[in-house]
Amino acid sequence: MQLKRVSILALPLLAALATAPSATAAPANQRETIAMAYLDALTSHNAADVPFAPDCTRVEAGIQTGYSGPQLTHDLDSGPQYQLVQRIYDVRLSTAGNVVTARYHLDSGLAGQRLVTVDITETFDIPDGTIHRIVADIVPVSGS
Repeated sequence: MQLKRVSILALPLLAALATAPSATAAPANQRETIAMAYLDALTSHNAADVPFAPDCTRVEAGIQTGYSGPQLTHDLDSGPQYQLVQRIYDVRLSTAGNVVTARYHLDSGLAGQRLVTVDITETFDIPDGTIHRIVADIVPVSGS
């Protein structure tokens, strides 16, 4: 009898959890799906599914860090700067025309130890199903 009471009392909690928003936004359109492929490659280190335009560029904190689609693919696959990425979370996506904006947190570190958490706002120009330009603004999260 006691078990039934616990089950009945747990139902409202389970219902609330089932309808709670997820920590990571689901892509709402094809452009957001493309941007998410890039974000997924940050942690998987496999950029095979990221459709870069051949002349894609990337700018981080005002400094150009990407010069072509092939170079960006190579960097995501094996660049030491991306090997430090441990996880991304709290992803929020929005789209305005051809531009997708992704806001998220990223943990980076070495040997399984988190060193820093940063808040990233990254914009992706995706006019034709391929990423033509990425602009990233990175701010350390206080207390990380």
